[in-house]
Order: sequence, then structure tokens, then C-alpha cells
Amino acid sequence: MSEPGEIQAVPFAVFCGLDVGKSEHHACALDAAGKRVHDKALPNDETALRAVFTTLAGHGRVLVVVDQPASIGALAVAVARSMAIDVAYLPGLAMRRIADLHPGQGKTDARDAHVIAEAARSMPHTLRRVGTDDETLAELTVLAGYDDDLAGQSTRLTNRLRDALLHIHPALERLLGPRLDRGGVQDLLAAAPTPQALRELGEDGIAELMSPRSPRLARTLPAQILAALDTQTLVVAGTAAFARVIAGVTAQLRDVHTERNDLAVELEARLEAHPLGLVLTSMPGLGVRTAIKILTIVGDGSAFPTAGHLAAYAGLAPVTRRSGTSIKGETRSQRGNHALKSALFLSAFASLADPVSRAYYDRKRAQGKRHNAALICLARRRTDVLFAMLRDRTPYSPPTVTEPDPALAAA
Repeated sequence: MSEPGEIQAVPFAVFCGLDVGKSEHHACALDAAGKRVHDKALPNDETALRAVFTTLAGHGRVLVVVDQPASIGALAVAVARSMAIDVAYLPGLAMRRIADLHPGQGKTDARDAHVIAEAARSMPHTLRRVGTDDETLAELTVLAGYDDDLAGQSTRLTNRLRDALLHIHPALERLLGPRLDRGGVQDLLAAAPTPQALRELGEDGIAELMSPRSPRLARTLPAQILAALDTQTLVVAGTAAFARVIAGVTAQLRDVHTERNDLAVELEARLEAHPLGLVLTSMPGLGVRTAIKILTIVGDGSAFPTAGHLAAYAGLAPVTRRSGTSIKGETRSQRGNHALKSALFLSAFASLADPVSRAYYDRKRAQGKRHNAALICLARRRTDVLFAMLRDRTPYSPPTVTEPDPALAAA
């Protein structure tokens, strides 16, 4: 698990940069003076990795830096951890910028490995820590990534389905398009994918298909469907072919939703098993999926010295612009971890039902800020609270409001 945060100044004797690959890495190791002590291809194999790391450890304390800590770099990270060797991660964007500082325009595995090692030696602030192994957190990371894939697949299938419905019957698409996430609607379209098939079912038949998974919707939607169908008498060319598409895509969408619902139960159970799970979900606006996203990115928060560092990493801290006398002021950061920023922003929006968050949001709107700007301010404020919760491992506690002293108020 990669934890954001700078690598502290530790007297490493060897800095080993790994440009990772599926079958073979390239390892370049530099000593503290920048002299190469190793520069060779390295098979992605446990025995080979152990042999190289053991040899490097003979020079003193080793820092292994990878450009991808998961997937193709996972074995190298695991081997280094098992040998009590420190591991760090150089983000791809930082690596590309650092590579521009080196002479030459060629791109080879050997050059990339040297760039990684040199960055570790001379610019440790560009690195991110790779935290200690945590089985629950590792499982959450894998399953949350799978959940993200399913969410993307659901969006793609929904858009494809709406496009097909729009082609054959726009009025039907306007009615059913916003409800394609409902199980009853999915069952209906899988069984009756064309306007003619829906008409033949009639109101009772439509209700019968929908009621097992959407009983409330089955009482009102059938009549609306038939009314929408009556607005169009023409049969658009290609409707028969679209019937096959609609039925197939709907079946896929139904399977994706079923898998994602089952996965949500598993994710919630694993989050509850993590020591920080209940701490995070105690905060208003933080649901299971958002809490998991924050946890897998931030970890326990120990990589950040202050809440300001966490906010800056998320891209929520304002950026100062100052040049001579002509440019002064602060602007919104366009950098940071966009996944973390999105999670904090969405949780701030969800927290508007909480009186404390709503009051702060309303104050910002009263100051003239637009909706999104006010939410960014709220997300930044909540980051301070989130940092304290992670640091102290304590659940959310709403701020206490003290009544004003009557004597002071009269004065």
C-alpha cells in the first residue's frame, strides 16, 4: 500500500532504483556519492530479487524505490519488505519531470532506473512511502479497485442502453433512462426490449415483471410506460436489431449491479474489521465506499506532519501566486491526488445534511462564494477534522456550542 508523504532524511548507503517490468526489471543502485554500484537487468523473480538486495545490503542500509508499487512491482516490494529493506515509490509525473533535468532525450529502462535512483539520492522529497503490510488494507485496496471497475462498466452499459432506447423510442428513454439502476426496470427490459413487446405485456404484465425487485415502482410505472408508448406510432428502422442489443446490454447491466451489491457487503465487512473503519464512517458524509477510498490513499495519516500537508496533497490548499508587483493572490490548486480530492469533495457535499457542515457552507455562500467554491472550503475544513481523527484514532465528535455569557453580551 502506497502512503503519501515525504521520505524522512535517513542516512541510506545505497539507493536502488527499479524500473519495473512484467518479466524483467532494470535495477540501478547508487551510493551516497552518486557512484553506480549496480546497473543490470533484474528478472521479476523472488530468488533473483533476494540475491541483488542481499548484495546491495553489504554496502549498508538500502532504500529500494519503484515506479509502480502494485501489479508488476508488487513482488519486488514484498521481497524488500521481507528483508526489512525500506521501500519508497516515485510517482510517474514526478519521474517525468525529473527525467527532463537529465541530459539526453532517449528513454530506456536503464536510464529510467538511474533517474529513479538519483531522485531517491538527491531529491527525497519527491518520494512517497510504501507502508508496512496490512492484510485488511491490502484486501480493501484490491476490492475497491474492482468496485471502481464495476462502477465504470455500469456507467458504460447504462449509456449504451440509453442510446439504444433513444434510437427506437425517445419518450420511453426519457421515462426509463433515469431508472435503469432499478432492478425491476432491468428485469422488464431484459424480457421486453421493444415498444411492441411492452404493449403486448399490458399494464398487469409489466407490473408482474417489475414487482419482485421494484414493488413500489411497479404500482406507478406501468401506466406511465403505456402512456409514453402511445406518443409514438411509428416503428423506427432497426428496432428488431436493437431489441437484441437492449436485451443483451440489460442482462450485462443487471449482472454488474448484482456483483457490485454483493461486493458492497464484503467491502463493508472488511472496513469494519480495520481499526480505522469505524473512525472514518463516524464522520457525517463519509459512507463505506468514500471511507475506503480515503483509507486506501491516506492510510493512517502518519505520513503527513500536519493537516495542512494532507490538504496540500489532496489539492485543497490554495496556491499563492506572486511575481513582482503585478501578480498577487491565491488560486485553487490544480495538482494533488485527484482521487483523494474527489472523495473529500463528494463527502463534503454529502455532509450538507449535517447542521454543522451546513452552517459553515451557508456562511461561505453568504460571503459570495459559488456552490463549488463553498464546498471546497468545507472539504478543506473537514480535512482538519479528518486528520485529527486519524491521528488520535477517535471517532467524530461534533463541536460543542457554548452559550454566550449574558453579562458579556450585555456589555
